[in-house]
Amino acid sequence: MKVVVIASKARSLINFRGPLLNAIIQSGHEVIACAPGHDPATTEALQKLGIKYEPLILDRTGLNPLSDFRATIQIMHLLRRLQPDITLGYTIKPVIFGSIAARLARVPNHFSLITGLGFSFVDSPNPTLKKRILNYLIRLLYRISLSSNRAVFFQNPDDRNLFVQLGLVSSNQTVVVNGSGIDLDHFRPAPLYTERPIFLLIARLLKDKGIREYIEAAQLIKRRYPEAVFLLVGPSDSNPAAISAEEIAKLDSSGCIEYLGEVSDVRPVIARSTIYVLPSYREGMPRTVLEAMAMGRPIITTDVPGCRETVIEGYNGFLVPPRDSETLAEAMERLITQPELILHMGKNSRELAEEKFDVRCVNEQMMKVMGLI
Repeated sequence: MKVVVIASKARSLINFRGPLLNAIIQSGHEVIACAPGHDPATTEALQKLGIKYEPLILDRTGLNPLSDFRATIQIMHLLRRLQPDITLGYTIKPVIFGSIAARLARVPNHFSLITGLGFSFVDSPNPTLKKRILNYLIRLLYRISLSSNRAVFFQNPDDRNLFVQLGLVSSNQTVVVNGSGIDLDHFRPAPLYTERPIFLLIARLLKDKGIREYIEAAQLIKRRYPEAVFLLVGPSDSNPAAISAEEIAKLDSSGCIEYLGEVSDVRPVIARSTIYVLPSYREGMPRTVLEAMAMGRPIITTDVPGCRETVIEGYNGFLVPPRDSETLAEAMERLITQPELILHMGKNSRELAEEKFDVRCVNEQMMKVMGLI
């Protein structure tokens, strides 16, 4: 069969969906990958897998309805030309506008993968009128677009239940998978040295990732344990919830955060760390946590949808409330004062990754639902 995969970012096709695309190719199907812009490195990597790349004009984070309308029409014409048997969209705009375009192009089978709900679904104490209107529009678009999907994949049960409760999707359309899975051969356990606590957070520079709480907790810990190191890795973003590198520098007035920018391969920085931290407000299934687990690192993350599925409390890490830098610091301190927990929990993280998050099992489940195996 001919399968078209629609993404909002070209590099994610290899970084996040590479194993899935390769599995579909290895099963004897044709794959065409679509995303905004021309990325030579991604195009070359896809070609090596036997996958053709088609650029789109989709604006990943923009709020211009005319731009989104043009993107939908472009995707529709592209699908009419390609005449695929199956389309799969992931992340917000490819799900919404890809689904609408697939319906207009009369694609026989369209599927969506909800990898996270975005800032519009994150609860805020005093939402602005603009955000309330945006929330309403996004939910309306989800309801319209998902109605024509053969199946909708969710990466955690909380997101699935919320979509069903809001009437955005029918329960019989839904399938829950264990995130995107993780390549356990690519992310191998790395030696864990506990002489000096080195904390690590890898995330796009967004408020919703808990970056402010991470900085505040780091400042609290540094006063008591000056030897502790706090690493931050990740790119800037055009999302409405973005934090600039300049704002991070202001928040980190004491200079206790070592910001490394964006890296192409996270394995060396994970290997350098002893504890992985993600104080996110909500996730689909945090890829970076799975990577750190596969490399044998204990996890401190928040007790929120997506994140809570990665940690068994006291087994491979700790769950803390969101937006609570003091409790986050307490969990950090517990691992500093009990280094034997770091080694024990790191080992358990790898075992949990092997048992639950093997990318081959996740891909097999999705491909069965899509009728590709």
